[in-house]
Amino acid sequence: MLKAQEIKKDVYWIGAVDYESRNFHGYSLSPRGTTYNNYLILDEKKTIFDTVKPEHAGFSLERLASVINPAEIDYLVINHAEADHAGALPDFIAACRPECVFCSPMGQKALEGHFRAWKNWPLKVVKSGDVISLGKRSVHFLETRMLHWPDSMFSYIPEDRLLFSNDAFGQNIASSERFADEISREVLLSAMSEYYHNIVLPYSQQVLKVLAQVGEMGLDIDMIAPDHGLIFRGKEDAAFVLKTYRRFAEQKPGKRAVIVYDTMWYSTQTMAYAVAEGLGAAGVPARIMSLKDNHHSAVMSEVARCGLVMVGSPTHNNGILPFVSGFLTYMKGLRPQNRLGGVFGSFGWSGECVKIISERLADMGFELPADPVKVKYVPDAESLEQCFALGLTLGRALEAKCG
Repeated sequence: MLKAQEIKKDVYWIGAVDYESRNFHGYSLSPRGTTYNNYLILDEKKTIFDTVKPEHAGFSLERLASVINPAEIDYLVINHAEADHAGALPDFIAACRPECVFCSPMGQKALEGHFRAWKNWPLKVVKSGDVISLGKRSVHFLETRMLHWPDSMFSYIPEDRLLFSNDAFGQNIASSERFADEISREVLLSAMSEYYHNIVLPYSQQVLKVLAQVGEMGLDIDMIAPDHGLIFRGKEDAAFVLKTYRRFAEQKPGKRAVIVYDTMWYSTQTMAYAVAEGLGAAGVPARIMSLKDNHHSAVMSEVARCGLVMVGSPTHNNGILPFVSGFLTYMKGLRPQNRLGGVFGSFGWSGECVKIISERLADMGFELPADPVKVKYVPDAESLEQCFALGLTLGRALEAKCG
């Protein structure tokens, strides 16, 4: 029998733990699994906040039933309409028959687009500044558009100093622990960074805007309950997660480099190693990541730490290798800021590789302080010296940028 877990007086976690998840949303890895968190408040109006991924509906409803008969639920609040948050909404409406299903204005449009049955649902739109009463408690709504969907919103319970934040502040962690202070801070930060830099990063300006709004509203928060991963409890951890998100969103360049490449006959790989030697001589730590061996989301987690991204590929069919092209497309969508870039590559015939990569990095807003290095066929001692010099030059440029 699955049980709900009380996280505050009369506030329960009723979510699902997905230990098997390794692919999150079809584009990012979730090597530690994930959770689909939703919550129950027992008050005069018994209220559920969010649902779970459709295939986990039974787990969440079983946890709900361990506390209360689902038919006694009065309200559902849907902070985000994405399938891993609202996908089980039809199951919950069938089981609970709520008086109202609250959502944001954009949430209504998203729910109408996702579900054919919406016309029979008691949808009610709430906007920023709207408040509903649950009895002893109230729910204050704050729209957080594009954090990370247009419909996203926060639900704040001032009487419990509790913020339900949907996707914001989440992590992909599947565990028996429910609270962030129950696991290693190093593991927690790594999971937070992976999640942010593969999902939330394009909306960093909106993150800063929302953090400013939270500050201006003077919200007294001692628990932040996201819809993925672990819950932050206590004022210290609530402040920690807000501070961490500010640091992520500001995207200050780190004094580190990542060298991303693919290779056919090892010429480009050999160049990557020589570039890394030059960076080391400049005092810049560098990590080399082959795109054959590292998923693009793992590379982006490394890009998060680095102020310099170097990309290498041989020329292939007058272009670049598919893994390199795919990574550049993925990174462009995530819109990293304040980065330096460097380019290297090899060729046998036409040699367009470095021009293509340079143009794509420049199009993303990367600064390119040094000319690329291009080698025909197999690098010799002279061309490897050029690669070393490229790493040295860009390492010094990064040192200057980081101050």
